[in-house]
Amino acid sequence: MSEASTPNTPEEKPASEAVNPTPAPPPAKAPRSGGGGLAAFALLIGLAGAGAGGWSLWQLHDMQSRDQQQAEDLQRTRDDSAKKVDELAQRLDSRLSALPSATELDERRRLLANLQNDQQRMSQRLESVLDGSRQDWRLDEAEHLLRLATLRLSALQDVASAEALVQAADEILREQDDPAAFAAREQLSRSLEALRTTARPDRVGLFLQLGALREQAATLNPLAPTFEGQGDVLSELAAEGDGSAWWSEWVKKLSDYFRIEFDADRNVRPLLSGQSLSQVRLSLSLAIEQAQWAALHGQTGVYQQSLKQAEEILDAHFNLDNPDSRALRQRFGELADASIEVKVPDLNESLDALQAYLQRKQAQRRQGAAAAKEAQ
Repeated sequence: MSEASTPNTPEEKPASEAVNPTPAPPPAKAPRSGGGGLAAFALLIGLAGAGAGGWSLWQLHDMQSRDQQQAEDLQRTRDDSAKKVDELAQRLDSRLSALPSATELDERRRLLANLQNDQQRMSQRLESVLDGSRQDWRLDEAEHLLRLATLRLSALQDVASAEALVQAADEILREQDDPAAFAAREQLSRSLEALRTTARPDRVGLFLQLGALREQAATLNPLAPTFEGQGDVLSELAAEGDGSAWWSEWVKKLSDYFRIEFDADRNVRPLLSGQSLSQVRLSLSLAIEQAQWAALHGQTGVYQQSLKQAEEILDAHFNLDNPDSRALRQRFGELADASIEVKVPDLNESLDALQAYLQRKQAQRRQGAAAAKEAQ
C-alpha cells in the first residue's frame, strides 16, 4: 500500500518519528460535551417557543370563540328587544286607537261637569232632608219622654223620675232654638215647677222599716204564765228543808199545760205552740209584706188595712204584756199614719202643647218641600 492511500494508518510511521525516541503527544480532540448541551438548550428553547406559540394560538382561538358567542348573545338580545318593542308598540297603538277623539273628550268633560253639579245639588238636598229628619227624631224623642213621665206619675207616682224625663224633653226643645217652641217650653216649665214642689215620701225607707219589723215578727213568741216564786234560788233552798220542793216542781210542770187568769174581764187566749204558732207567724208576715207592696205603689188604703190586720193578729194571738209584742204593735200604729200617696201634677197640658208644636213644624216642612218642587 502507498502512503497516499493510507496516510493515517498507525502502523506505518515516518522515519523521523521512529528515530526520535521521544513519543509525540496525542492529537487534541474536539470537546464533544459542550456542543451537546448547547444543542439541548437550543432544542428546549425551540420547544418552549413552539409551546408558547401553540398556547397563544389556543388563547387567540378561545378569545375569538368567546367574541363570537358574545356577538351571538348580543344579536339574540337585540332580536328579543326588538320583538318586545314591536309588541309594546302594537299594544300602544291598540290603546291609542281605543282612546276617544278630541270631540268625544270634550263631550265627556261637559257631561262630567254636569254630573258634578247635579251631585252637589243632591248632596245639599240630602243634607237638608237629613237635618230635618234629625230634628223630627229629636222632637219625637221629646214627645216620648213626656209620655213616659206621665205614665210614671200615673202608675208609680215616681216624682223624681218624672221630673228627670220632663227636664230632658225641655233640653231637646232648647236645642232646637226655635221661637215657635216658646209656648211648649213655657208649659213644660210650669210642669217642672209643679213636680219640684210636690212632696216626695220616702217609700223605700218605709219598705225597709217594714221589712225589719217582719223579721222581728218571725221570732215573736207568746208570753206563758209563770208563778212569782219561779226562778228564786233562795225559795227553792228553803223549800227543800220543809218538804215543799216536790210541790214546786209539780206546779212548775203543771203550769206548762194549764193557765189560770184571775182577771175575769180579760179574754182568755190559748197558748200557741208548734204548727199553730207557725201559722200565726206566717199570717203576720204576709200582712206586713202586703203593707210593703202598698207602700211602694202608693196604695194608702191597702197599706193601712194591712197594718190594721197585723195589729189584729197581735191582739188575738199574742199577749201585750210581752214587751216584744207591745213594742211591735206600737210601731205598727206609728207607721200606719205615714203618708205614702201624693197628689201628682197633671202633665197632659204640656203634652198637648208639645204635640201642637210638632204639628206646626211638620206643616211648615211640607209647605217648604212643596215650594221647592214648584221652583224646580
